[in-house]
Amino acid sequence: MKIAPLAAVKARLSAFLEQCQTNGPVVITRNGKAVAVLLAPRDDDDLESLILSRSPRFQALLNKSRQSIKAGKGLSRSKFWKAVAERNKKRGGARRVSNTEG
Repeated sequence: MKIAPLAAVKARLSAFLEQCQTNGPVVITRNGKAVAVLLAPRDDDDLESLILSRSPRFQALLNKSRQSIKAGKGLSRSKFWKAVAERNKKRGGARRVSNTEG
């Protein structure tokens, strides 16, 4: 991980992009304080994970789901996949979802 001031990153962005792809994240500072991180995603799944992990809307949805499960309102694995299958039938079976996890 490298730490670089904003002015340096602005002046040589391409070089810093290459560097973060090979050497890992670059922490960008302004007046000595971290203000951003330049990070190269490994693939589309990594990019999606990064974006969702920083999304306030997605985090609120997860928290709401966790609270619902704690309150005993969650579904068992079999009931969940049954509900998914029924929902797909209502939509005309456009999406095929299978339970491939153990």
